[in-house]
Amino acid sequence: MNQEHETQKVSRRFFLNACTALAGGVTLGVLGCQRHEQQALNVTTPGPYPLADAENVIQTTCLQCNTQCTLKVKLQDGLVVKIDGNPYSPIALYPHLPYETPPKEAVAVDGAICPKGQCGVQTLYDPYRLRKVLKRAGPRGSNKWQAISFEQATHEITEGGQLFAGIGENRVAPGFKDVIRLRDAKQAKDLAVDVEAIRKGEMTVEAFKEKNSAFLDALIDPDHPDFGPKNNQFVLQGGRIAPDREAITKRFTFGTLGSVNWFGHTTICEQAHHVAFMYSLAQWEQKDGKFSWAKGPNHMKPDYTRAEFVIFWGTGFNEANFGPTPMSPRVSQAIVDGKLKIAVIDPRLSKSAAKGWWIPVHPSGNFALALAMTQWIIGNKRYDEKFLRSTNKAAANAAGEKSWTNATWLVNTKTGKFLRAADAGVGTANQFVALVEGTPVAVDPSDTKVPVVGDLDVSTTIEGIDVSSSFRLLKEAAAAKSLAEYSEIAGLELAQIEALANEFTSHGKKAAIDFYRGPIKTTCGFYTAQAIIILNFLIGNVDHVGGFMKGGGAWDGMGGKPGQPFPVAKLHPNALTPFGIKLTRESSGPYETSTIFKRDGYPAKRPWFPFTDDVYQEIIPAATAGYPYPIKILWLHYGTPVLSSPAGHLQIKMIQDTEKIPLFIATDIVIGETSMYADYIFPDLSYLERWSNPLGTSPVVLSQISKFRQPAASPICEIVTIDGEDMPISIEATMIALAKKLGMSGFGKDAFGPGQNLNRPEDFHLKMIANLAAGDKPGNEAPEADDAEMDILRKSRRHLPKAVFDERKWQDAVGPNWRRVAYLLNRGGRFEAASGAYEGDFAKHPWANQLNIYIEPVGSGIHSVQGKRFSGVPTYQALESFDGKPVSSRDEFDLELITYKDIYGGQSRTVGNFAGQMAIMPENFVYLNAIDAKRLGLSDGDTVRVESASFNGSFELGPGQAPSKVEGKIRIIEGLRPGVVSVSYHYGHWAYGSRDVEIDGQRIPGEPARGKGLLTNAAIAVDGYLKDVCLTDPIAGDSAFTGTRVKLVKIASASGPPAPIAGWVPAGWAVR
Repeated sequence: MNQEHETQKVSRRFFLNACTALAGGVTLGVLGCQRHEQQALNVTTPGPYPLADAENVIQTTCLQCNTQCTLKVKLQDGLVVKIDGNPYSPIALYPHLPYETPPKEAVAVDGAICPKGQCGVQTLYDPYRLRKVLKRAGPRGSNKWQAISFEQATHEITEGGQLFAGIGENRVAPGFKDVIRLRDAKQAKDLAVDVEAIRKGEMTVEAFKEKNSAFLDALIDPDHPDFGPKNNQFVLQGGRIAPDREAITKRFTFGTLGSVNWFGHTTICEQAHHVAFMYSLAQWEQKDGKFSWAKGPNHMKPDYTRAEFVIFWGTGFNEANFGPTPMSPRVSQAIVDGKLKIAVIDPRLSKSAAKGWWIPVHPSGNFALALAMTQWIIGNKRYDEKFLRSTNKAAANAAGEKSWTNATWLVNTKTGKFLRAADAGVGTANQFVALVEGTPVAVDPSDTKVPVVGDLDVSTTIEGIDVSSSFRLLKEAAAAKSLAEYSEIAGLELAQIEALANEFTSHGKKAAIDFYRGPIKTTCGFYTAQAIIILNFLIGNVDHVGGFMKGGGAWDGMGGKPGQPFPVAKLHPNALTPFGIKLTRESSGPYETSTIFKRDGYPAKRPWFPFTDDVYQEIIPAATAGYPYPIKILWLHYGTPVLSSPAGHLQIKMIQDTEKIPLFIATDIVIGETSMYADYIFPDLSYLERWSNPLGTSPVVLSQISKFRQPAASPICEIVTIDGEDMPISIEATMIALAKKLGMSGFGKDAFGPGQNLNRPEDFHLKMIANLAAGDKPGNEAPEADDAEMDILRKSRRHLPKAVFDERKWQDAVGPNWRRVAYLLNRGGRFEAASGAYEGDFAKHPWANQLNIYIEPVGSGIHSVQGKRFSGVPTYQALESFDGKPVSSRDEFDLELITYKDIYGGQSRTVGNFAGQMAIMPENFVYLNAIDAKRLGLSDGDTVRVESASFNGSFELGPGQAPSKVEGKIRIIEGLRPGVVSVSYHYGHWAYGSRDVEIDGQRIPGEPARGKGLLTNAAIAVDGYLKDVCLTDPIAGDSAFTGTRVKLVKIASASGPPAPIAGWVPAGWAVR
């Protein structure tokens, strides 16, 4: 390199030193970081293009949204300077490169990535990144902090005590040593067995207390043993934690600390979608001699490349969903080639809707539309009768199908359970019953020898039991209202609904419906999702080319397959057995079997959620209510519930209460909207600096794929030493340190067994990658990296400090599997060939299992507040509180609020991406149809405040903080249904660098541009029964973003001339 270019070279040391944190190295300096990052990007080097050299590339995985695309990270002078897509991966390149392509050749090909993914450079080098641990130096929420050492922080939260006496708080805060009281693995297992006996009615509480008198002081409440041990008073609340770091944090929470209270964030996103799929695909399986329903996968997608007609219901292919990177090329090419027609059901004319048939449904009309289509399809016999009548696997095989349904199975209409063959006198208690030409026949769903082709539309009495077939119950539920009534609720002309149903059923198996979050974020979200899934089942499109598919799946990273070297879940000697009711009462069995039911009966004080997990919005309110028990320690990871939850602002006062949440710690890359209230914030690594579990992908990809994160960038966080091991601070480092201080199992020496230690993050994560390399069966191993590839692996990581990349330690973590692991590391995952999508007329990786029209676990379950049985088929209901009272608003709230995501915005982690994203749209807007704007006297550019029946337009943040206001500028458009107001989701921050903070007595100035725009979550309706949390789906636990009516209060006129608007609206519309 000549002298001129040498002077332009930017070393990592120079770059990071120039960005040294204000206040003793806590956050990166704003101007310095921006200046030197730009200098790095401007570097020029003579000769070959350095970013097309495999020695300057690391393949990893994005986390700017949950699509989690595969990335190609390009490095220069030790800095990340460009991010593209990984060409080995079918997510980023269609079709993708052959897996055996050498990295030196593959580097010449760039895959695609969306704007959020490309802006990961700015997320990584965000000047507000945390480097050291912060301890609160004022009241919670005051944004006053002191930087302390990692050792001091882990010591204090382990030991507890008067941790904040220096700022006048004389209370004694609990430490982990005070909360983790049950530490003996055998005792935990024995107590868990006895608590289960209480739930089954096989043991009384009195007998339990007498038998276990020596251990009662370890329980939260000996009179309620099903609350579990005091260990359950530790709660880990994860935001974007699953499946990214799910395995290691569950290991820590469940096996190491013995708490049941590990939570993801899924009810903020799309839980009704997931739960409806898992039960619609549940299988009747035998395990340990007992039969039960085993939940299936949580996702299926259309075969976009070979379908003839796809309905995008409340979603699209150009933004959000799962996601634009893999979907856009597939869908766009199919449309351009004339092979695919699409319809988009959405109140908003999205970028996807603009490319197809727009169905502008009323925001609260999706369920009505789904039931109307069901009624029309059944009434006009446009369903696939042969497919639906195939009652077991043998019948499906005989019919030339892969999958079958329970449409003909008979349901006891009194109990909501399927009629068992023993009750009908035709078989066993583990078999079901269908009529075959009027005669009851036993059904074994997995039988491959005796086909059962059942009668479809049945209502009769057998052995004195009133029964109906699943299909008949669906038919009756769909007919509960007339098509005209459904049309009115949906806000669509009846002819439009009929045309949509007709088109959907006019392509044989080559049609499908895609949906995700849009139609299901309501109190009837589970049933809406179930209804949409059933529409796919009715036309028999599952597994067929052009139909509905489960995707290619993934290799097993947990090591549960033959020949895999590390069965991770089993490699935890002396693991505690967690037991007891979860804080949110989710997945904790029926309310009716709990000791609380015996005390309280109906209605439950707070709802129970036996069918779901991760009821994110309920964690902090339940802790504040102390129901079913109080908590002691809350650990928030990579999440911000007060910002992301509907009505989440109500939780601000809750987390400021040191009596209700005595110790609040957080792991975060910045000071976020919720972590700003923590007692301690531990810095974490961004997704470009760290490991993750192996990850699959959505069913958009039909070939097999496993991806993972690996360190691509040098860490911003401080390097610390734990028991002689140097590593950057992260959630893994914090868990390792705490487990060692507590002397608990699962981390440290012999954590996986004799001689297998877990002293570093890679000790865990690399084992899972080794399982991928071994394959799912003998003979399915990945190749070994040759010497040239090993050289590339080393040189491409030459910028990483030894605290991150030490080849000997990486090799020690996986032993003789190292070269196969290196082969995967060089490619960023394991990817089946592009030819692995189809096999004849079916998917190569078909579902080939049962599909459920009627869902027995739900249909036999009871609403814990209302005391009424749920329905096993989708049954219409309007928006309602937990007590069943309908939600209504005064006439002044005359607009229905909807939210959406732009292509360049995520939930909360993209606001710092100024150069690449925020420059495109520095603030969001309140979108309004021209008809409504004229009616309300509003002009383009006017500033309005958003109010609802439960929200006056602003909320308090805490001591010394100005209130946060929900105000924004009007944008008048035609592509929005009248009566609707639409606001995107990813603005309106009040932390994340948008406000000043004080660290070690020094003011760190915020950047006001980060707080521009508005977030409307605070305006979303509150449940009328609980009054401290948003409306919630009682089955899936999903938070209800849809259904809130608001009004817009003008507070300022436009400062410039209004944009031209038109008053166009389709004929026949009405604001209903």
